[in-house]
Amino acid sequence: MSVMNVRRLIPATAVTGAVALGLVSLSACAGTSDAADKGSSGKLDVVASFYPMQYLAEQIGGGHVAVNTLTKPGVEPHDLELKPRQIGELGEADVILYLKGIQPAVDDAIAQAGVKNTVDAATLTKLEAHGDEVGHEHHEGESAEEHAAHGEEHGAEEAGHEGHDHATEAGTDPHIWLDPVKYAEVAKGVGAALEKADPAHAADYAKNTDALVKKLGDLDSAFETGLKNTTTKTFITTHSAFGYLAERYGLEQEGITGIDPESEPSPARIKELQDIAKKDKVSTVFFETLASDKTAKTLAGDTGLTTDVLDPLEGITDKSQGDDYIEVMQSNLAALKKALGAK
Repeated sequence: MSVMNVRRLIPATAVTGAVALGLVSLSACAGTSDAADKGSSGKLDVVASFYPMQYLAEQIGGGHVAVNTLTKPGVEPHDLELKPRQIGELGEADVILYLKGIQPAVDDAIAQAGVKNTVDAATLTKLEAHGDEVGHEHHEGESAEEHAAHGEEHGAEEAGHEGHDHATEAGTDPHIWLDPVKYAEVAKGVGAALEKADPAHAADYAKNTDALVKKLGDLDSAFETGLKNTTTKTFITTHSAFGYLAERYGLEQEGITGIDPESEPSPARIKELQDIAKKDKVSTVFFETLASDKTAKTLAGDTGLTTDVLDPLEGITDKSQGDDYIEVMQSNLAALKKALGAK
């Protein structure tokens, strides 16, 4: 779809099993120590796949880690292609932090790296099915299980085109970092992994983890309070990345194209969104910083709505509404409060 964020569709063969977050601690010292080898800087060398993983590594690792991010600022993470040099350097890292299912090239490279001491962070938070709100309504009184089942049914229908979106074959949603509570759960796992990889600085990692978890707790409280009383609970977004956030704070996400931003919205879907906007008193159509706003503006123009940014935080650039995760999430909260008519 020309007006959307261009992302390669992920073949089913590239993403096997359920979505898993992975933290991989690379080789232990060849000597008597159980700690991971450190680079020439004397710091723990950490490779992060993209920004949400980078932020955790930097916040928890502090001055004891040197973080290298595979996805540079402004690069769409789903489209990342690793250079041979990057693949080779993976094997020299002390710790790799990645989100399996988002970037198939990264998943493949890590699988081939022959790493050990792997920590599967999928056990750190529960993954759920979201993002397939396209083409049906979430009716009042409908259970979460019924809503998810409807979403999976429609998701199968939408997935009939060539390729596969960046959810897993099991239908689970990978965007856990957009829920501060789930992100905090993952942060605790990252802290434990760094402590294991570098026990000499375990106390500092634990202290930094606690500080980050507190910041995420404060952010969660701000969202809960700010979105408790609103004129409407429904928001429209180009890319259905906000399922966890919507569920956490009692909102209804309506995606123009669902979890796959490349698929073309049908005339029927546009009509349905127009009806939803009128029925639920929607004021705003959201787009994201790394994507074109053309589709959002077209829908908004047809329905008399405004547009604004709701950032899925897959990368930080000079266009981001903040310098880091916390600041951008605060901007997201402000945008939602305005759009939803917070009281």
